[in-house]
Amino acid sequence: MNEATWDRDVLSARLDIGEGRLRMVLDTDTYNEIDDQFAVVHALLSPEKLQVESLYAAPFHNDRSSGPEDGMERSYEEILRLLERLDKPSQDFVHKGSTSFMTEPNRPLESAACEDLIQRASETKGTDPLYVVAVGAITNVASAILLAPEIVQKIVVVWLGGQPYHWPQTKEFNLGQDPHSARVVFDSGVPLLRVPCHGVASHLLTSLPELKAHIAGKSAIGDYLVKIFQDYTSDHYAYAKEIWDVSAVAWLLDPSWILSAILPSPLLKDDFTWAHDPSRHPVREATFVHRNPIFRDLFRKIDQASH
Repeated sequence: MNEATWDRDVLSARLDIGEGRLRMVLDTDTYNEIDDQFAVVHALLSPEKLQVESLYAAPFHNDRSSGPEDGMERSYEEILRLLERLDKPSQDFVHKGSTSFMTEPNRPLESAACEDLIQRASETKGTDPLYVVAVGAITNVASAILLAPEIVQKIVVVWLGGQPYHWPQTKEFNLGQDPHSARVVFDSGVPLLRVPCHGVASHLLTSLPELKAHIAGKSAIGDYLVKIFQDYTSDHYAYAKEIWDVSAVAWLLDPSWILSAILPSPLLKDDFTWAHDPSRHPVREATFVHRNPIFRDLFRKIDQASH
């Protein structure tokens, strides 16, 4: 897939978070573990900055699903549980995504999520983009780009996926499930803000005692988040868990919480290592996450939601 034709200065400007309230959609493998749920809640409880227009269920496959289609369906159901506890309607707001990962390069997979993304991106007017926040395998987003390449001029993708640019091996859960889709996004020229996992999003650690102290007993959604965290492991002694996916939402809420650098878009090799070409179009990569203000903002919003 060829890169979009961009004026380099225009593309670089798109890699800075916009001012004011931002339109966004959130693509999430919500039942994969327990971090997506926190990211969904953070986005929906931040209307002062984020206008969340749609939620998309993404496929995943691990010990919490029997395959990518089952993972997508379980993610869809988990989104509905979150919305119920937030007292928010789901009709025409939540869309099912792909039932599989890409099995061939540049072969898109149609879905309701993909269709909704294309429609919303196509309707975007002026210079303010639609932010597409993806915190799972990026199948739905890549498929939309392949089916309607012109939308890269209308969107900014914020993706939690892969390891840092300087790492020799980049395989992790999101990128590793669908490398074909990752290559589509890296090669498309779409404005991309990428959050690597280890060494960056991995700073977003919390514990059961902290959650009980700050969000338990105050609201249905706070109690639900504490419960799924508690149920995730049987041993909470000296245990802290990464809430990786909050990073992508937090970047839009306050860019000062995330340190980042402009780099050439990486080339993903078949052995899941990076190749580097300085002539490639620029992308922005997070290099460090300030953990404390992010959790402080999330916990306060969950507390306020109960009042």
